[in-house]
Amino acid sequence: MENEPDHENVEQNLCAKTTEEELSKSFNLEASLSKFSYIDLDKELEFKNDLIDDKEFDIPQVDTPPTLESILNETDDEEESFVLEDPTLLNIDTIDSHSYDTSSVASSDSGDRTNLKRKKKLPDSFSLHGSVMRHSLLKGISAQIVSAADKVDAGLPTAIAVSSLIAVGTSHGLALIFDQNQALRLCLGSTSVGGQYGAISALSINNDCSRLLCGFAKGQITMWDLASGKLLRSITDAHPPGTAILHIKFTDDPTLAICNDSGGSVFELTFKRVMGVRTCESRCLFSGSKGEVCCIEPLHSKPELKDHPITQFSLLAMASLTKILVIGLKPSLKVWMTFPYGRMDPSSVPLLAWHFVAVHNYVNPMLAFCRGDVVHFLLVKRDESGAIHVTKQKHLHLFYDLINFTWINSRTVVLLDSVEKLHVIDRQTQEELETVEISEVQLVYNSSHFKSLATGGNVSQALALVGEKACYQSISSYGGQIFYLGTKSVYVMMLRSWRERVDHLLKQDCLTEALALAWSFHEGKAKAVVGLSGDASKRKAVVADRMVEILFHYADRALKKCPDQGKIQVMEQHFQDMVPVIVDYCLLLERKDLLFSQMYDKLSENSVAKGVFLECLEPYILSDKLVGMTPQVMKDLIVHFQDKKLMENVEALIVHMDITSLDIQQVVLMCWENRLYDAMIYVYNRGMNEFISPMEKLFRVIAPPLNAGRTLTDEQVVMGNKLLVYISCCLAGRAYPLGDIPEDLVPLVKNQVFEFLIRLHSAEASPEEEIYPYVRTLLHFDTREFLNVLALTFEDFKNDKQAVEYQQRIVDILLKVMVENSDFTPSQVGCLFTFLARQLAKPDNTLFVNRTLFDQVLEFLCSPDDDSRHSERQQVLLELLQAGGIVQFEESRLIRMAEKAEFYQICEFMYEREHQYDKIIDCYLRDPLREEEVFNYIHNILSIPGHSAEEKQSVWQKAMDHIEELVSLRPCKAAELVAIHFSEQIETVIKKLQNQVLLFKFLRSLLDPREGVHVHQELVQISPCVTEQFIELLCQFSPNQVIETLQVLECYRLEETIQITQKYQLHEVTAYLLEKKGDIHGAFLIMLKRLQSKLQEITHQDEKTKEELSLKDVEDTMVETIALCQRNSHNLNQQQREALWFPLLEAMMAPQKLSGSTAPHLHPEALKSLTMQVLNSMAAFIALPSILQRILQDPVYGKGKLGEIQGLILGMLDTFNYEQTLLETTTSLLNQDLHWSLCNLRASVTRGLNPKQDYCSICLQQYKRRQEMADEIIVFSCGHLYHSFCLQNKECTIETEGQTRWTCYKCSSSNKVGKLSENSSEVKKGKTVPSQVKMSPSCHPSKGDSAVKKAASEPVLDPQQIQAFDQLCRLYRGSSRLALLTELSQNRSSESYRPFSGSQSGPAFNSIFQNENFQLQLIPPPVTED
Repeated sequence: MENEPDHENVEQNLCAKTTEEELSKSFNLEASLSKFSYIDLDKELEFKNDLIDDKEFDIPQVDTPPTLESILNETDDEEESFVLEDPTLLNIDTIDSHSYDTSSVASSDSGDRTNLKRKKKLPDSFSLHGSVMRHSLLKGISAQIVSAADKVDAGLPTAIAVSSLIAVGTSHGLALIFDQNQALRLCLGSTSVGGQYGAISALSINNDCSRLLCGFAKGQITMWDLASGKLLRSITDAHPPGTAILHIKFTDDPTLAICNDSGGSVFELTFKRVMGVRTCESRCLFSGSKGEVCCIEPLHSKPELKDHPITQFSLLAMASLTKILVIGLKPSLKVWMTFPYGRMDPSSVPLLAWHFVAVHNYVNPMLAFCRGDVVHFLLVKRDESGAIHVTKQKHLHLFYDLINFTWINSRTVVLLDSVEKLHVIDRQTQEELETVEISEVQLVYNSSHFKSLATGGNVSQALALVGEKACYQSISSYGGQIFYLGTKSVYVMMLRSWRERVDHLLKQDCLTEALALAWSFHEGKAKAVVGLSGDASKRKAVVADRMVEILFHYADRALKKCPDQGKIQVMEQHFQDMVPVIVDYCLLLERKDLLFSQMYDKLSENSVAKGVFLECLEPYILSDKLVGMTPQVMKDLIVHFQDKKLMENVEALIVHMDITSLDIQQVVLMCWENRLYDAMIYVYNRGMNEFISPMEKLFRVIAPPLNAGRTLTDEQVVMGNKLLVYISCCLAGRAYPLGDIPEDLVPLVKNQVFEFLIRLHSAEASPEEEIYPYVRTLLHFDTREFLNVLALTFEDFKNDKQAVEYQQRIVDILLKVMVENSDFTPSQVGCLFTFLARQLAKPDNTLFVNRTLFDQVLEFLCSPDDDSRHSERQQVLLELLQAGGIVQFEESRLIRMAEKAEFYQICEFMYEREHQYDKIIDCYLRDPLREEEVFNYIHNILSIPGHSAEEKQSVWQKAMDHIEELVSLRPCKAAELVAIHFSEQIETVIKKLQNQVLLFKFLRSLLDPREGVHVHQELVQISPCVTEQFIELLCQFSPNQVIETLQVLECYRLEETIQITQKYQLHEVTAYLLEKKGDIHGAFLIMLKRLQSKLQEITHQDEKTKEELSLKDVEDTMVETIALCQRNSHNLNQQQREALWFPLLEAMMAPQKLSGSTAPHLHPEALKSLTMQVLNSMAAFIALPSILQRILQDPVYGKGKLGEIQGLILGMLDTFNYEQTLLETTTSLLNQDLHWSLCNLRASVTRGLNPKQDYCSICLQQYKRRQEMADEIIVFSCGHLYHSFCLQNKECTIETEGQTRWTCYKCSSSNKVGKLSENSSEVKKGKTVPSQVKMSPSCHPSKGDSAVKKAASEPVLDPQQIQAFDQLCRLYRGSSRLALLTELSQNRSSESYRPFSGSQSGPAFNSIFQNENFQLQLIPPPVTED
């Protein structure tokens, strides 16, 4: 017995592969298992030693590499074949396109071929990555496919398989075999066999390219020897007859193949050769009855990975319409993974593709599978125990449906979408690199085989739907190339090499994009790179050379394409677009030699280009990225900016340049003339190591106006500031305006600058010049800043002898200049002595200053000739003391002088030192600017720990002495202070406050929480008499606010308060208090009295008085009285209610009775309206007959004067009619609602249920088969049917209120609808529809399906029916009418008791009327659809 294959006649020497093929499948070559380094040029394994070498990869040397010009001048022919074309073959373009019927949907409207050559707008990914893929038409193969169809009736192409050879199957059963030169090697099969077997539906070539398997549309399989062209096997019984072969695939074992038929089954074919007889054994791996498989993919390993531990399992991936399976065929059949799809479009095509990738320095197979618009990546690993683990990687979300997925290398995948667009995607970043339209391929689809038309179309609808877009057999990949089979042609796609990608952009005239792409190659950031060395230095050198070539061409093109005529702005814009690119890339490549020699010379031919070039350099110079410019360029740069009057730019540039090679005098002159002081100083310092000259130049400008007492101009102020900063830099050892002075020069520079500053006279001094001109000038210019500069310098000085001498000398000079002159302000003198005090206070101080000078300064600051600059002088002295100058003064004298000069802050500073805190309070109170801060000060002293009890007591005593001042200053703050710290002494404070207005303000702040005193009232023990004292003051000073205040006050006695309000005749307040006390009648009598007096005023007034005002008073008083009666009527009996309401009615009607006897009053209508208001209000509490009887008993109306109250009585009758109508309407509506709801409820409860199946969903037995058991059948509204016995076993019953409820097992266990399924599943027992609301028949099915029903005794609603009723109620989409009416009729007696409050509290906060979605619905309720 021998194993397949038989290698007798296999040709060993296949044709040499082309260079492009070698590049694109470089990972196929010599490598061993220990070094997985050459897989797909895998970027994940960036081993330093893995270099791609020309010799190792057999890349031929190019004698003369093509120049850029030759590339750019080539014809733009993208269809150029990658191999030589056989001139004897037919030209593909001459074929009649109408003779084919299997072209793709997308390509049917592709129109003429010329549109392929039209230039299209470049998409974003093109400008970023260039053209990643090269697609070529294989003209030789394409022509011969068409020729075979014409000459030997081969039919249309149907399938393609590619290895070292290319096999194309046809619709008439032929297999055409081409070699790599596109020559036809073999034509296998015949049309007669094709007539019997049907079209070739699948092809597969084994690893060593010696065998070809052909699957046919009618189910047969043939095996051919590719060396001799012999038919080795014809297999007709490997799978069920009448199904087409969808896929046939060799595994890595040449004796093992896998086939998949249109029944959805998968079979393993084992080829054997026994005694010279070739046989084939078939084994079913997956039956189509369990789910139809429509895609299979065995794992193929390259020769260099044949020893990989995972290859021994011979893995196979299968995709059915619902899930993915990964199985191992060896050593025994085992399922390693099952992965179900999510929900997706049933017409989308399942796709599978394996590839070895490197993750974490290990190479393992990765399976990509997708259906629809999501691609999942699964990494398959073998662990030490020998088990296989599958881990899910980052998946890829797309916005299009896929019909093909192909790996081109381990980082790059090519996707084909359903509108025939190719998408090249980088797997790791998920970035789309390129999109290619391939409708011109006219791709062949395998729809007819999926529908199995050749055998009568006996396939499922689901498989036929998937087959609409299936093109599995039309696309084949090998060695980094992808072949696409069209109806008349074969196209090949492969990754372009990096040079080719750059050159392609150059052909398109996209030079900027070409440079950007080349730079991404240089930096190693490009995607899908082919043909570059893995070594960074080699890679950068190769790419940099190419970029330099492109840059030269770019410069030539910039000059050539420059517009000759037109505005200068157009030329400038042109060069501004082009020149910066050259500068940027030259500097990125670190080729300044190139930039400043050849490029600059080239661009200098055009003056505009030269200007733009020089301007481009500016940002690089300013960021110090460009050092070492040639003198010529520096000179041109300064001249250019000078010509354009951009002097600020010139200054910024000079201080960043090495100017030693320029003409120093010329540059200094230019800087001085153009006021570029920074640049001038920089040139002196750096160019000549001269540090004093720039200072002399600046002093000459600012000294004369300062000495003359004139105000400086803005320009002179800028110069003075620069001078100060420059002196500061020099003394600190820093260069101006940036950088550092060389270390060896630092001591020299410091000494030079000091010597310069303390010169007795300037160089060209006039006889009138005062001594020390430089120090004097700087002190006049900005005393504080100059002294700050000196202070910083003194900090830096080490304690050497020379430094100490310099310090003492400069201090003596400062004192001499400032103290002996009267032209310095107090601030300036103060600054000097503050500076001296700080220096003297240092622990290591060596300075000496005469103490009498400090006394002179004190006299000067505290006893000025005039009162001007008071706060300034005080501030200066305070700074002097805080800086340590206090030790220079006698403290008692200082305090005396400060008090005399009213320097309260100085006094505070001194008292603070002596802990005399009580005296500080006087300082605050006397100082108008800070008097309000006294409260915080007292509070801090009393509350912050660290002060003694005696100090606190003295502060409090002082505060008590000044309490009237404190209250008049801020009553609120004073009250807060008392409440927090001395709540038990409140009465003492009250006694101290003699002024009644102040006392009122203090008490209001203390007691009224609305005044903002944030103190817990419980902590402050206030006696009622204090509160009553406050109320009495309130009655005097603010009677209108008494009621509001009483509502928020606590701690007052009602009797005493009532006496106070009566004393001041505040009747409303008295009524409020009586009501609060519970004397309702007393309160009512007071209100009634007020109302009667107002009514009396209105009846006796004449027309001249203000009618409206008095009427408004009457109405307000009446409304308040009605409110009082309404508030209290709920708690009174009928007799007490009448005692309130009838006197009120009598009072309102009295003026109308008098109208007849006396002169008619002015407002009969208004009074009638108000009387009607009283009647309407009292009708809610007193029966209408009682009211009428009371009116008629009145002597006036009892004698026949009913006409006057006719209006009142008619109004009452109208109200009665309205309310009666409202009641009838409401009752009618409620009855209609109830009837409608019950109708719907009854209909829903009595509706029959339709089971989805006739078997129990738990035991899966038909309900008829369990006749031996007296078992009920339970049907749920979801359609599931169960035996009650099965449900009980699954514990699907719930006990609620003594009743048993059933729940659907499937719905509740799967949690698809969660809790809802329990509640909403209506349950019915029995097969027939019950007529009662609740039924519990015992059902014994028989052959006739009859049922016995037994009605329950009590018609109660079970929980499911209650649930249904709730759902019906919710159909209103609003509150039910019953709820509205209930709320309207609610008794409001339980509401909060707030008499006389401005607004009555409405319904409770959860009222339906306050709901923002409340809508009053006046339409009948909706009718539910059955």
